[in-house]
Amino acid sequence: MNIILGATGQVGSAITDFLLENKLPVKAVIRDQEKAEILKEKGAEVAIADYFDLKALKNAVKEGEVIFVITPETIKTDDILGDTKRILENYRKAIKGSEIKSIIGLSSGGAHYEKYERHTGSLLMSNMLEHEFVSLPLNQVFVRPSYYYSNWLMSIDMVKEKDVLPSFFPSDLKIDMNSPIEVAEFISDIIIKGIDKSEVIELVGPEKYSSRDVANNMAKVLGREVKVQEIPQEEWFPTMESIGFSKNAAENFIKMTELVTEGNAKLERKGKNPIRLSTTFEKYLKQTL
Repeated sequence: MNIILGATGQVGSAITDFLLENKLPVKAVIRDQEKAEILKEKGAEVAIADYFDLKALKNAVKEGEVIFVITPETIKTDDILGDTKRILENYRKAIKGSEIKSIIGLSSGGAHYEKYERHTGSLLMSNMLEHEFVSLPLNQVFVRPSYYYSNWLMSIDMVKEKDVLPSFFPSDLKIDMNSPIEVAEFISDIIIKGIDKSEVIELVGPEKYSSRDVANNMAKVLGREVKVQEIPQEEWFPTMESIGFSKNAAENFIKMTELVTEGNAKLERKGKNPIRLSTTFEKYLKQTL
């Protein structure tokens, strides 16, 4: 049985779909009972568990052999790193008492930076994920995607209404990006083939993009002019608060963003890394829009 945490998230839901399409057994672990029926109709078993509830997690992961784990995604918490620590500890305790043989975790590019090197904000969550299970004698694979194309779609309404793409990044700063759907397919392929060793895998897309490149691709796909609007750094915090981030979540997001804008978001580049995926931003836009 393949246990998928976060099975209604953008990557987790796609992994669930890919595995079911390949006739593999899936147990989707979700927090929202209302989403259970859709998953059951697709052919998945469903377990309802809050990640702070160790007992529920233990029940959810039993009888599993492979588990896909994620860091919690919330913009409301007043202690994002503290909540992450508590949730990851529950993952470990639940897995330790189960039949799980392999862990595959959704990490992030930049997860190799340790806290003593620099405060990387929200990226520390991925660093914590990669270190939580070291005491467990299991195969452990951690996948570090680069910046998701889908992050830009949060501004798609403004693009359509005002022909403006807001960006926290300098308009000409090129960074690695990739498709979350292709990331999910990559992870699914690892699960399908079987996990027989521990490794860290960094993923990038076919090319780097700047905010201006993103705007130009949107213009091409939507058939309209799109201009980049850089958000000055002094406006980052009020902007994050205005869209619902708590003070703590906004502060950690800003630390992570500073790492990127200052050019310090480097890949670790060990071994065969990074692996280059094939989906371009233009192709992703056509698929989703």
